[in-house]
This record gives sequence, structure tokens and C-alpha cells, in this order.
Amino acid sequence: MSDILEEIIANKQLELKKQKEMLPLHDLAERVDYLIENHPHPILSMRNSLAASHSGIIAEFKRRSPSKGWIKEDGDPTIIPPSYADNGAAAVSILTDEQFFGGKLNFIQKARPLVSTTPILRKDFIIDEYQLYQAYHVGANAVLLIAACLSKRTCRELARKAHTLGIETLLEVHTETELEYLNDNIDMVGVNNRNLGTFHTDVQTSFRLAELLPTTHLLVSESGISQPHTVRQLRQAGFRGFLIGETFMKTPNPGLALKEFIQQI
Repeated sequence: MSDILEEIIANKQLELKKQKEMLPLHDLAERVDYLIENHPHPILSMRNSLAASHSGIIAEFKRRSPSKGWIKEDGDPTIIPPSYADNGAAAVSILTDEQFFGGKLNFIQKARPLVSTTPILRKDFIIDEYQLYQAYHVGANAVLLIAACLSKRTCRELARKAHTLGIETLLEVHTETELEYLNDNIDMVGVNNRNLGTFHTDVQTSFRLAELLPTTHLLVSESGISQPHTVRQLRQAGFRGFLIGETFMKTPNPGLALKEFIQQI
């Protein structure tokens, strides 16, 4: 792992320790089991939504970046995610890391009732099954599993656990060797065009890995996409999902920016 990623993961481990002290895993699991048994969430498949969409846009609610600082510090989770859904997003990604991305777990909880038919991805650095229970509890339909911060065994175990909770998985890779992290419980494969070590972004990473990616999985290109013609080119290369955040978030009206972007695809 890189220095920046190591810092993020170290902080995430401290966060989890504090969260587990406040609400132990056993108690959180009991709450989720009760929900599943008595008030199960509606099934919203991110994979199916992307496959059926003519644009495949995963619009991201991202208030801050480690490399660029605040993008939209006053971004409201009860306004922007619903606006994304209303303006054609195939899925909505919500950052829940607070320290580095200005997110909060309850952002999903706040947005969920207002985004009733669009899948929500919990975007975070998932390293522990505790976070999967959290994701279900707040209403997420899918989680991101980043190969760069997991062992193959842990990735496999987390993906399996996510499926037992009815949560889909998006495996994020950046290099050819990380394709070895694929397992039977991975629903989508995403190529992160941003190097998590340097935060340098190059969309050519997606094109470079395109021919190596499995045709059995829905393919997603993440980060660095700012032009509609890039989406068209990526679709020709086999991608069906396109995660875009800063391009929309830096505008006065992210939902409207999404609508105009889709019209140009």
C-alpha cells in the first residue's frame, strides 16, 4: 500500500475500534438480523440498473478529496443524491469516510428515503465485516471492495458476507495483478483511474485494462471522467458503469449537471 492509503487504512482501523466500543459487532448484527427478518430492504440491484441504463452513470456524492480539499463543504445528502436519482443516475455513490472525504455513514440513512428506487453504493474503505452490517443498517445496496487495501482472503470473505446480507459487491482494481482478487461473490469490477498512492488520475488506465477484464462481470470505470465522449469511448471498450463525482459536485447544481451530461452522451 502507498503512504496515503496506509494513512487512510490506519485511521479506518482506529475508527472501527471506537465504533465497536460504542456498539459491539454482536449487537449491530442482531439489529441487522432483526431488520432482515422483519423489515427487509427493497431489493435494488446496482448491477442490473447499470446494465439496463443507456448512460450507466454512478453519480457520486463527494464533498471532499484528500488531494483537492473541500469540493462542496455544504453539500446536503438530502438534496444532491435525490437530485441525482431524479435526473437519470443509474446508481448513486455516497462517500461515508469522514476524515479524508468529508462523508458520514448517516448520509446514506438520510438519502435513502428520498432515493427509493435507485441503488446506493456505500463508497468507503471496507476492511471489516462490521462495515457490511453498517451498510445494510443504513440502507446501502452495494459496497466497494478495494483490492489495494485488502488481502485476497479478506476480500473473498467480505464479498461472501456481503452476499449473505443481500448486498452487491464492486471490486476495485488498478493493476493487472489485482484481477486475481476476483471471486464468485463479486458482482462488478471497477477500474480506478486514480492511483490511490499519488492520487494521479489517468482514464487510460481503464482502456489499458479493458481487454484483460472478465466479460462475465459488469465493468465500471471510476474517476477522471469529465466528458461525455469519454463515456462513449469507454462503452465501446466494454464498460457499462461510469463513476463520476467531482465533475458534478464542483458545479452549483450537481443534479442539473448530471442531466446535461447525460443528454450529451
